[in-house]
Amino acid sequence: MNSIKLFESKNIRSVWNEAEEKWYFSVQDVVSILTETVDAKDYIKKIKKRDLQLNNNWGTICPLVEMVAGDGRKRKIQAADTKGLLRIIQSIPSPKAEPFKLWLAQVGSERLEEIENPELAIQRTREIYKLKGYSDEWVEKRMRSIAIREELTEEWSERGIKEQREYAILTAQISKATFGLTPSEYKEVKSLKRENLRDHMTDLELIFSMLGEASTTAIVKTQNPKGFIENKKVAKQGGDVAGNARKELEKKTGKSIVSSSNFKQIEEKKQKKLK
Repeated sequence: MNSIKLFESKNIRSVWNEAEEKWYFSVQDVVSILTETVDAKDYIKKIKKRDLQLNNNWGTICPLVEMVAGDGRKRKIQAADTKGLLRIIQSIPSPKAEPFKLWLAQVGSERLEEIENPELAIQRTREIYKLKGYSDEWVEKRMRSIAIREELTEEWSERGIKEQREYAILTAQISKATFGLTPSEYKEVKSLKRENLRDHMTDLELIFSMLGEASTTAIVKTQNPKGFIENKKVAKQGGDVAGNARKELEKKTGKSIVSSSNFKQIEEKKQKKLK
C-alpha cells in the first residue's frame, strides 16, 4: 500500500477533477518513474503495441487533461485516474511495478472472498475504521448508515433510477431537506475536498443522515414512485422528516447539529491531549 502513494509524489503531475471527484495523473510521469526510461512516449508506444486490449481502449483510459507541461505552459496531456493507471501498470514489466501488481492480486482475491461471503466485507470495513481511530460506538452507527443507504439505493434502482448523476441529485435533495445543505456545501463547511463526508460526521449528524434516508425508503415503499421526477419529490419528503426533527432538537438544545469539525481535527485534538 505504501507503493500506491507513488501517485501522490510531487514528481507526478496531477489534477483534481471537481465534477468527477477524483484525481487524474500524468501517464508519462508515472511511466518514467516506474521504468526509468529516458523516452516515456516511446515506451508507451511499446506498451500499446504489446497490449492490444489496452491499445483499443487507450482513449477511454487516458483522456487528454490540461496540466502544466515541462516548459511551464498549460497543455492537454495524456492522463488517467487511479483505476486507469493500475490497468497500464499491469502491462509494465518493471521491478518497480511489481508492488502494484501484487496489491491488485490481493485486492482481487479479497473481493472474490467477499462475493462468496458478504459478511467479510462488513468485518473488513469495521476493522479499517477502527484502525483509523474511530470509536466503536461511531463505527456501529457508520455501519448502520451504510446498510440504510444500500437499502435506499436498491429501492431507487427498482423504480427506474439508473444513472449516477440521478443518485447524486436525489441524495443532495435529502441532504438539503435534512440539514439545509447539499453534500458539496456540507463539505465546504467541514473543510473537506476528496474525503467521504459521512466519515467526518459527528454521532448526531450521522443519526439525522440515517433518519433522512430511512424515512425516504419508508415513503418510497409506501408511495411506490416511478422514475426520477417522482422519486425526487419523495426524497424531499423523507429529508423533511429528518429536517423537522433536527430543527426541533436544535430548538430544545440551542445548539446546531451541523458541525464544522471533521475527523482529522478531532484526531489532532486527541493527540495534543495525549502529549
